[in-house]
Amino acid sequence: MSWRKDQGRSERGYHHGNLKEALLQAALDLISQKGPAGFTFADAARMAGVSPAAPYRHFRDRDELLSSIAQRGFEQFESVLTQAWDDGRPDTVTAFERVGKAYLAFARNEPAFYSAMFESGIPVESNPALMAASERAFALIRAAAERLAAMAPPGVPRPPAMMMALHIWSMAHGVASLFGRGDGARRKLPMSPDDLLEAQVLIYLRGLGFPTDRRPSDQKPSGPPPVPPAGGSSGPWGTPK
Repeated sequence: MSWRKDQGRSERGYHHGNLKEALLQAALDLISQKGPAGFTFADAARMAGVSPAAPYRHFRDRDELLSSIAQRGFEQFESVLTQAWDDGRPDTVTAFERVGKAYLAFARNEPAFYSAMFESGIPVESNPALMAASERAFALIRAAAERLAAMAPPGVPRPPAMMMALHIWSMAHGVASLFGRGDGARRKLPMSPDDLLEAQVLIYLRGLGFPTDRRPSDQKPSGPPPVPPAGGSSGPWGTPK
């Protein structure tokens, strides 16, 4: 049995063998209405049409219910980012721009999952399955950052890929949380969130001295390599290798 977002409470009652899914969908609905901190375990049971004791058959407490929702969200998030990245095709910059747009689209289209993932206050480290799901999603951003770091021209200091991944994740998350979400907390912008994030990332990459034109990753840039600054400055990330 599937659970659609537009199903009413009368359609969501407990059916044998489907209690866990009913509770997850009820909690998602409550997150959409009240936020991840705005409901109790009993509220989720009531929304699912079951007794207050019924949720304990599948979840230890409300935090475990939220963790399960966040885990599902990260699993879907990973799938969306993987599809957008497409192993860096047709070129690194184009593929990376798709990842940014996919990040914003997920926040816009799945605000309840996004809120459970990042705003529920659940310690990710306390749940191994949730931790693993979140790390797999972040691994896609890090893989893209490693490709971007590899684009550093000769003589330009190359920042650590992990640092770049964290910077870019922060940019995407900030734009998504402030301007790109699909709920009432979204703030107005004189441009689209996609355009804002694209401009932000391009300014960041150009500030590092990276090429931002779209070309196959194995195609060498034309012209002589850039001349390192006088005095052999190593830049903030150490001597270029």
